[in-house]
Amino acid sequence: MEIDLLTTILVVIAYGIGIWGIIVPVLPGTILIWLSTLVWAFVIGGNTGWITFGLVTVFSTIGVVASYVLTGRRLKAAEVPNSSILFGALGAAIGFFVIPVLGIFIGFSVGLFLAEARRKGDTVQGIASAWLALKSLGFGILVELAMAFISAFTFAISTLIFFFGN
Repeated sequence: MEIDLLTTILVVIAYGIGIWGIIVPVLPGTILIWLSTLVWAFVIGGNTGWITFGLVTVFSTIGVVASYVLTGRRLKAAEVPNSSILFGALGAAIGFFVIPVLGIFIGFSVGLFLAEARRKGDTVQGIASAWLALKSLGFGILVELAMAFISAFTFAISTLIFFFGN
């Protein structure tokens, strides 16, 4: 029973880090949530563990796929090229070291804006295009975050069932 409780506590911590990793994309949040649930299922075993893992797998898959598909569609519809996104990612990497945590968002935004302004040849169009790309990426993060919260809720219910259901 002690190992079950210790594992559950560590998984709760991993969930918190995973959700933070979705909000601040430094860590692969959804993967961390999925892997920690897998570990929990192995440790506690039984129907509760494996059903929980199955549900979290479904929610994680929906979150990641929907995030990439919806974001990709919106970016393609806005004709934002991958090179601008990569330039934004470079800006995010630089921003992370210049201004810890918030620098990721600021650096990405500035890098994306500079790439789009250069590509379009107009600052106003660059701002509009960068803003649309940021909204698209934000929407993708929100979808993935919603699925992570649903996974966390599922894990919480499963934990209550496991420890108090008998």
